[in-house]
Amino acid sequence: MASHHQSPTKHTMRTRRRNSMAGSERSVGSKKPLPPYPSRQLTILALCRICEPIAFMSIFPYIWHMVRDFKITEDESQISFYAGMVTSAFTFAEFSTSFIWGRLSDKIGRKPVLLMGMTGTGISVIMFGFAPNLWVALGARALGGFLNGNIGVLQTTVAELVTVKAHQPKAYTVMPLVWCIGSIVGPMIGGWLAKPVEGFPGCFSRDGIFGTFPYLLPNLFSAICVFIGVIVGLLFLEETHAERKHRRDPGIELGRSLMSRIWGSEKVEENKGKLPAKAVPEEERPLLSENDELLPGYRTGSARSSSPPDTVSEESLDLEEGGGLELAEAERAPAGKVFSRAVIMVIISYGILAFHTMAFDSLLPVFLSTSPPATEIPAKLPFKFADGFGWDTQTIGFILSVQGVYSLASTRLLFPFVANKIGALRLFKIMSVLYPLLYLFTPYIVLLPDSLRKLSVYGIVVWKMTFSTLAYPSNAILLANSAPTTLTLGSINGAAAMTASLCRALGPIISGFFYTQGMESGYSGLSWWVAGLVAVMGAWVGLQITEPKGRMDEKEDMDETTEDEPRTTTTPNKDDRTRPSP
Repeated sequence: MASHHQSPTKHTMRTRRRNSMAGSERSVGSKKPLPPYPSRQLTILALCRICEPIAFMSIFPYIWHMVRDFKITEDESQISFYAGMVTSAFTFAEFSTSFIWGRLSDKIGRKPVLLMGMTGTGISVIMFGFAPNLWVALGARALGGFLNGNIGVLQTTVAELVTVKAHQPKAYTVMPLVWCIGSIVGPMIGGWLAKPVEGFPGCFSRDGIFGTFPYLLPNLFSAICVFIGVIVGLLFLEETHAERKHRRDPGIELGRSLMSRIWGSEKVEENKGKLPAKAVPEEERPLLSENDELLPGYRTGSARSSSPPDTVSEESLDLEEGGGLELAEAERAPAGKVFSRAVIMVIISYGILAFHTMAFDSLLPVFLSTSPPATEIPAKLPFKFADGFGWDTQTIGFILSVQGVYSLASTRLLFPFVANKIGALRLFKIMSVLYPLLYLFTPYIVLLPDSLRKLSVYGIVVWKMTFSTLAYPSNAILLANSAPTTLTLGSINGAAAMTASLCRALGPIISGFFYTQGMESGYSGLSWWVAGLVAVMGAWVGLQITEPKGRMDEKEDMDETTEDEPRTTTTPNKDDRTRPSP
């Protein structure tokens, strides 16, 4: 008899709560719809982001020539090493601060960190354009890296905007698309605006500022793009941090005020529902909007059931499994809980991918800029051969821009199609296994006849960009899905960005060193094959990755459970808050 008076277990209570919620939903005959795709905020985020790839990619067409003009060495075979140092200075510095910026974004929000990062980029590019020697150039690049931790914070922002897996393939192509556009505009700007006295002698004087600083003009263009990005972000970018997105944002309010002046107050009032919540004065908006995802520990039964107001009874805050305390302690969770084996393996694979793809990006323009050796070195195929293309900055800039155009199409069309067909995990594993072949074959294009050389370069570029546009978004999705909670996304993505930054920094330096050694010894493919060995390690790591059930799956499982519950109508009364049903 005593057993009849024992309290139900926590599991039983939770099951009954779910039945109650499901019955309430079914009673009104509604099925929980997918949240709207966050196209507006992703577009604003893209407009903020575009300035950074333009600034980063614009230096590649002229960096070899810039280092040569510094006259740091008379041996042209050494120039690629110093060019790699300049390229890597940004990523080395970014490595040292990425995790800090990620943690800071968990504390103060994503938007302030993004704006600070863009401001740092603007200061850096102006310094770089005025650099009179190698050391100032290195310092300018390093400053930009120290002040910019946006890679991880951007991934975190996208992950917080996208709350269902159905939107991921489309949403996770946005930032790669932006990078592709930067890959088009950046090299074109760098190639055409570098040394404007030589390129446009009728417009620029040798005695003027652009004669003294021949690489200033492309960097001024980048700085203008950064300034525009900061303004757009300040006025229109919403905060996505779960605990800070409901706070007042003066920038959003100013943006709304400006839009009302441009479009008219009636038009703005008409579209108030389309504006960010922070754009509406605090006294005019509800505490929580319909689309806001409540923090797990503070969801009420009515919030979970999505029932109309008239079908929901009074119910106290339901602190699921100590949700309030769990939420407060999320930031202080042990590292082993946040950085699980699944998260660590994805981060390692991301670092390896960043290393060999950055090595490719830095090697290709150097490979195309290098002139054939003055003294011919006898070739002994299949491995011993040394040659170069000797192309100018405008030709290289155009090739890199074509690379960007193709990657734009591949990211927008190919990745969503393939990812929806086979899934992000399987796609990433396939790319990891196939990547080494790219580095094996690339150096041999220099042996082709002149009539086929340019065509072969375009073929290699298409090959590389196809793999990159499939691998990077897949990895980003795997990382986001492995995170236990959105409150730790900043730290996880910060750690991933830190790892990738270190690898991006090492990639150009190590590949530049082996390229120099290879050209001197007659093995011009040496650096490419070293990158291929790293890609082989990446293939092994990629095959170890698993995709455990995470927060996204739990949310979908809850929805499915709710849909499958029997159609029972339960109206909890006031006493249900403290007394379980018998």
